[in-house]
Amino acid sequence: MISPFEDVIIQTVCRILIPFIQLYGLYVIAHGHSSPGGGFQGGVILGASFILLCLSYDLQEIKKRLSQRANVIFLSVGVIIYAGIGIVCLLLGGNYLDYSWLRQILPVDPVEARSIGIFGIEVGVGVTVMAVMISIFLDLASEEEQKGS
Repeated sequence: MISPFEDVIIQTVCRILIPFIQLYGLYVIAHGHSSPGGGFQGGVILGASFILLCLSYDLQEIKKRLSQRANVIFLSVGVIIYAGIGIVCLLLGGNYLDYSWLRQILPVDPVEARSIGIFGIEVGVGVTVMAVMISIFLDLASEEEQKGS
């Protein structure tokens, strides 16, 4: 009997599709401030692409490509980006996440400063959601793997 981790067709299709899924996730994050979508949805799509990799190969494959340490770093960087933009707005004299105050440090008008601030928030949220989804999946999958041992 062939193991589900040795199915050449599934692995080949996933290997071809995963880069396009990740590219689409990045697109959703990048255009979330001006169209439907955003950081959360894009982060879920990116996280799902890594989970698809794990399901088509095995748990060790995702751990080789994205270690737990790297995942924690992604999670931390996403939160730092989000919180950092808010703190910069506070330090410039505005309210938390009042992006128009970013015009003081960016050579743009207030409307463009808001757009850049929102984009930064979307990136932070996307990276964080991706890392949390992968972490939850790995925790659940590893628990099942430990029970089987």
